[in-house]
Amino acid sequence: MTFEPGTPASEVVADDHLLAAWLAEEAGRRLLEVRAEGLVGKELKDAGDRAAHVLLMDLLATYRPDDAVLSEEALESAADKDARLTAAKVWIVDPLDGTREFSEPPRDDWAVHVALWQDGELVAGAVAQPALGETFNTGTPPVVPARTSQRPRIAVSRTRPPAFVEALAKELDAELVPMGSAGVKMMSVVRDVADAYVHAGGQYEWDSAAPVAVARAAGLFTSRVDGSELVYNQSDVYLPDVIVCRPELSEKILAFISANGTD
Repeated sequence: MTFEPGTPASEVVADDHLLAAWLAEEAGRRLLEVRAEGLVGKELKDAGDRAAHVLLMDLLATYRPDDAVLSEEALESAADKDARLTAAKVWIVDPLDGTREFSEPPRDDWAVHVALWQDGELVAGAVAQPALGETFNTGTPPVVPARTSQRPRIAVSRTRPPAFVEALAKELDAELVPMGSAGVKMMSVVRDVADAYVHAGGQYEWDSAAPVAVARAAGLFTSRVDGSELVYNQSDVYLPDVIVCRPELSEKILAFISANGTD
């Protein structure tokens, strides 16, 4: 899904799925502009985080002024938390997921996450991969291609793949596929670049809300590593583990973790 830059059309504003995709694309455009400004290292990381966050906060204040927002880049006060926990609708955003990869042009494995939680459920979401020119969203759910690899593929961190996932890969005779950004890893299952993403090293709600919404819309299996449901808009936004995989792999993955743990 691609939108023209600028003010969204009325049908985009009226539809939460379309708005999520538009917001993610607008933030992605801004991040590409920042990336072209010649900054490097920490300056580029900080500038990207700040620019995408400010843009998303401004746009949400304009088009969804009555909704609460949970953003990785916002320091949540006690009053903000109280408002969020009593709100009917909460936007959960990660303005720049994969900051390290963003700061290493021309890498494309970074993303923007925009999700909408309403009355206990994720109801809309979008994950933009701006450097790839793709936005995956719940308005037009992705169709997961048939598997093109005989061996299962597990998306892992390119810098710190956990030992339990390496053991899981041996159990499944799977290949490890390193990449950055939690959202990119989850979308890699949507794209048939990987078949599973299994993480237990610590994350927050904004790391997985939008990718999980998109993965569910695409018919993929999603859960915590103990098989329980992923629950959002909690008082404690720490949500340390997640599984996103093709449905046919879920039982084997959960059985391995039940027997062996994640330590």
